[in-house]
Amino acid sequence: MNAPFRLCAVVPTYDNPRTVRDVVTRLREHVADVFVVDDGSGPEGRAACERLQRDGLAQVLHHAHNRGKGAAVKTGLAAAAARGFTHVFQVDADGQHDLASAPAFVAAARARPDALVLGYPIYDDTAPNARKTARKVTKFWVDVETGKGTITDALIGCRVYPVAAALASGTRGNRMDFDVEIAVRMARRGVPVVNLPVRVRYLTADEGGISHFRPVRDIVALSWMHSRICTGISVRWTLRRLGLAR
Repeated sequence: MNAPFRLCAVVPTYDNPRTVRDVVTRLREHVADVFVVDDGSGPEGRAACERLQRDGLAQVLHHAHNRGKGAAVKTGLAAAAARGFTHVFQVDADGQHDLASAPAFVAAARARPDALVLGYPIYDDTAPNARKTARKVTKFWVDVETGKGTITDALIGCRVYPVAAALASGTRGNRMDFDVEIAVRMARRGVPVVNLPVRVRYLTADEGGISHFRPVRDIVALSWMHSRICTGISVRWTLRRLGLAR
C-alpha cells in the first residue's frame, strides 16, 4: 500500500541572507514544513538561517563547510525521508522563482504522486546570456538522454521530488550538475515527468541577488556529467545487442 501523500519543502542555501527568509515565508503559505539546508554559509548567511529556526519558520540543517547545492538537496531529501515525508518541494533560496506558481506544483504532485514535477523558466529581461547559453547546451543533451520533449528544462531549482524515487536514482553530482543529473536519471528509470512553467527574475545585487553559477566551471561539470551518462547508455545498448544484458 502506498504511503499517504506528505509534502515538505527543502530550501538549499549558501550565503543568501537577504532572500532566504522571504522564500521560506512564501513557501509556508503552501507547505507547512520547511527544511533549510545551510551549505556552509558565512556568518551573515548562517545567522539568517538561525533566525528562521529561532522564529519557528523552518528546521535548519547545517553543513560545516560548503559541499555544493546537490549535497544540500541530498541532505534535505534524507531528512524528509527520515521524518516520513513522501514528497519534497525544492526551491532555491535566491528569490528568483515566482512562488505564485507553488499551488500548481503542489496540486500536480498530489494528482501524480509517482511523478517528478519540474519547473521550466519563463524569463523576463533580467536573465543573463550565460545562463541562457548553458540551458541551450543542456537541453540538447537532456533530449538525447531522455527523449525529446520529456524534460522541458533540467536546470531550474523549482521542482517536486517523490522522495523514494529521488533517493533511488543513484545521482552522483553534488554541485550545479545535480539538478540535471537527478532529473535525467529519474526519467530514465521510468519516473513520469510533469513540466510546469514558473516565472523567473534575476535579482540585482541591491535586492540581495547572489549567483553561484560559474560559467566555465559549471559548464565543464555539466559536460562531464553528460559524458558519463551517455557513455553508460552506449555501454548498456552494446551489451544488450550482444545479448550480455537485459
